Amino acid sequence: MNIEKTKVQMRKGVLEYCILSIIEKGDAYASDIIDELKKAEMIVVEGTLYPLLTRLKNDDLLQYRWEESTSGPPRKYYALTESGEAFLKELADTWEQLIEAVKKVTKETNNHG
Repeated sequence: MNIEKTKVQMRKGVLEYCILSIIEKGDAYASDIIDELKKAEMIVVEGTLYPLLTRLKNDDLLQYRWEESTSGPPRKYYALTESGEAFLKELADTWEQLIEAVKKVTKETNNHG
């Protein structure tokens, strides 16, 4: 069993939640999102991020605007839509429930192990 594969799958499972949470703090440029994820050790590459941002936009959870840049081409900044804010709240509630459920299961397992 490869533990790294399992870790990657666990991270993928919460990536949407993390991305939406970052954008909720303020409009974000893709490289800002990647930097935040890397700081949190939720390593992600642009090839993973862009399709996910596109899907979130297509699902009406994100919107974007173009902003001129002094150091190159215009930048695309992402923001949550109203639907995105509601979706993020649902994810946050679900995450809290999941944490509690996992704690219960692992506590019971560890106590009897």
